[in-house]
Amino acid sequence: MTEYITSFFSLFFSEQNQLITMFFSGLLSSTLLPGNSEIIFTTLASQHIVSNETPYPSLFVLIIVATLGNSLGSLITYAMGLLVPHPKKTDRRYTQWALEKSKKYGILVLLFSWLPIVGDIFCGIAGWLRFNLWQSIILIVIGKLLRYLFLLATLYPVLKYVL
Repeated sequence: MTEYITSFFSLFFSEQNQLITMFFSGLLSSTLLPGNSEIIFTTLASQHIVSNETPYPSLFVLIIVATLGNSLGSLITYAMGLLVPHPKKTDRRYTQWALEKSKKYGILVLLFSWLPIVGDIFCGIAGWLRFNLWQSIILIVIGKLLRYLFLLATLYPVLKYVL
């Protein structure tokens, strides 16, 4: 049984499948489905930092794939927001807060689409309020890229200190 579980998880973390795993983890993490791309990203980035003499080209590709997957997931949430009818009133605390911020700051809230819980709501509200699609894409991608750069910036010194 242990061998089966080990071989099953090695399928996801084998060198050939790492980027595919990262892409789909990022995609699922940024839709309404559960997922945790931060754990996958830090695991894969740690492997690159520890194993390679020069991890930068492979880390760059990892960041790009994670950003693209996460951004695509947010755009799916944006598209879902286009389909939602206008409610008369919402009693949900996070939704009400995100709606107020979206109306106050406009499209700039999408720079915070990487935040837990409210980030997905921001993307859905952006679609619901019909924010400009191209501006939304640019701001979502910038926000998601900053998320993974921040994760890498905090991970790198910790690994260098520990090792």
